[in-house]
Amino acid sequence: MTVIALPRVRRRAPVALGACLLSFAAFWWAQRAAHVSMIDLMVYRAEGETVRAGGDLYALRTTEAHLPTTYPPFAALLFTPLTLLDTSTMRTLATAGNLALLVVFVALSLRLVDHARVEGVWWASAAAVWCEPVWTTVRYGQINLLLGVLVLWDLTRRPGHRWAGVGIGLAAAIKLTPALFAVSLLVTGVVAYARRGPGGPWLRHVRGSAVAFAGATLLAACALPYDSWRFWSRMVFETGRVGLVEDTANQSLRGVLARLLHTTQPGLWWVATAAVAGSLGLGVAVAAELRGRRAWAVAACAVTALLISPVSWSHHWVWCVPMVLILGTRGRAAAVGAAQVTAAGTSLVFCSYALWWVPHGPGRLELRQTGAQLTLSALYEGAGLVFLTLIGVRLWRTYRTV
Repeated sequence: MTVIALPRVRRRAPVALGACLLSFAAFWWAQRAAHVSMIDLMVYRAEGETVRAGGDLYALRTTEAHLPTTYPPFAALLFTPLTLLDTSTMRTLATAGNLALLVVFVALSLRLVDHARVEGVWWASAAAVWCEPVWTTVRYGQINLLLGVLVLWDLTRRPGHRWAGVGIGLAAAIKLTPALFAVSLLVTGVVAYARRGPGGPWLRHVRGSAVAFAGATLLAACALPYDSWRFWSRMVFETGRVGLVEDTANQSLRGVLARLLHTTQPGLWWVATAAVAGSLGLGVAVAAELRGRRAWAVAACAVTALLISPVSWSHHWVWCVPMVLILGTRGRAAAVGAAQVTAAGTSLVFCSYALWWVPHGPGRLELRQTGAQLTLSALYEGAGLVFLTLIGVRLWRTYRTV
């Protein structure tokens, strides 16, 4: 009798799947043991209830923390189905949905670097679920992974795809920050056109994003005219509604400067720093895109958006997943260079939960942090800046050798 050996990939995939399911089960148990509040999910549900009741969306204060509505009206429309579920079922589905989205997010991230093997997706997902941004995303019932999947689904389409831009446009209509991806594509197209190159694909992508964003926003305006007027004329400018700028969980440059300068209003220091970081980061993203490095361009744009946003909570940094995967898969697998070392260091930063080791909480303790504490509470920004620097140096070296 002839024994036909299964391909190695087929033998490894079930093992990887089993490890992923075991990791997810342990994660689920740990979340339940920690009695996670899913407080943001409760806010989303309250927004949906307000929409159905015809109430004032931006006068809403809900949960014990009296949290306000901060997203555009289109997001509230999407949250209305949550009102049809009881709290227990909603939390269960939210946890399961976020875990499924994590797998898709990892798969799309690996597709960017042409490493989308099935077993690789399972192994990476099993590890990624334990990093602090993912843990906190599930803990709060946040939508960060959904937004990430929309953006990566869009940016992993083939050039000229008829749905190009839809993912970015919808993500920006739900939460404004992903709009920077459209800005990056627009600048890329303009630069390519100025060089007498084919800027059309990027510009068509931007057009698709604009149409999707406008369509979603107009739909919300038709359904919620008063709330739409209030948001776009006033609430969009009130960044203080989101939370305390100096909060340790705020892992943006503005948060770092507030803690470093021991002030709640970093003012012009933040404006200048964000302008420089935004320009350089966007420049890196555009340069990478023009040289065919889509993975680097996407990650650079995501990191730039997180750095320059007025508030980037720690759970917004789920983009650490593609950051690490891009660093870890760059170059020859057998070579352990600067990128691989940086990948290991980046993994350690986002899996250490170190930002929670410093004084935080009521009393604005963050404004009295010491030097060591300030360093710990700025690890995400530091990792982001190192990542951008590494990509920039690599692009410069590539340019020098051309």
